[in-house]
Amino acid sequence: MTEIDTSKPHPARMYDWYLGGKDNYPVDEELGRQMLALDPRVPVMAKVNRAFMHRATRWLAGQGVRQFLDIGTGIPTEPNLHQVAQSVAPDARVVYCDNDPIVLAHAAALLRSAPGGITEYVQADVRDPATILEGAGKVLDFGQPVALSLVALLHFITDEDGAHDLVARLLAELPSGSYLMMTHATSDFTPEESAAATAKLKAGGVTLALRTREEFTRFFDGLELVEPGVEVVHKWHPELGEPVPGQEDGVIPGYGAVARKP
Repeated sequence: MTEIDTSKPHPARMYDWYLGGKDNYPVDEELGRQMLALDPRVPVMAKVNRAFMHRATRWLAGQGVRQFLDIGTGIPTEPNLHQVAQSVAPDARVVYCDNDPIVLAHAAALLRSAPGGITEYVQADVRDPATILEGAGKVLDFGQPVALSLVALLHFITDEDGAHDLVARLLAELPSGSYLMMTHATSDFTPEESAAATAKLKAGGVTLALRTREEFTRFFDGLELVEPGVEVVHKWHPELGEPVPGQEDGVIPGYGAVARKP
């Protein structure tokens, strides 16, 4: 198994710390606390992203989608995507993918599928779509619609690393009727705090590529946005889930959307 590097922070483990989890290290907590000093609502943002994933998964399963490819899964936090999908459709198939070995160490929690469904885990980086697609193709039928989940992930991938091309490459393998579900942090509402956060994360070895609403919307070029389109994360179909405590205390600096491949 790949050795876990505890000498530098990792977004998946920081996210775990924001959510109140225990699968993180002092280096993750240290940088996480620096983020909290800039904006105490960071844990609320993490929970709001998680809640979006629950609502979007519930919506997609309700539309008949039975296959999900979740990249940037993070450390298991119940309910996980497969639990939400299989609560609606017990036969749903889910493939998880992350690049942090600590997620692999906890992958058993991601593989507790409902009897009629399947879950699988692929250890890979979003910058390596070929490996992801090869692994996912062993479980998912790419002749049938797939929901591609990229929740709170692409703001760690710069344009120089080809963020838009990576999404296009993944979507190119999925058939008509597939969906892209995605959230992304933005500096649109808090430019000064965002600049400070980006600098602190960079100093800690974590790249943050905040994008404007327009730049985020570009990821959905050629797709049909589901109503209400690109929206502040917690305002996307709020009726499909419970509100996160604190989400109304100021603007949540992030967008979410779901779109269908025609």
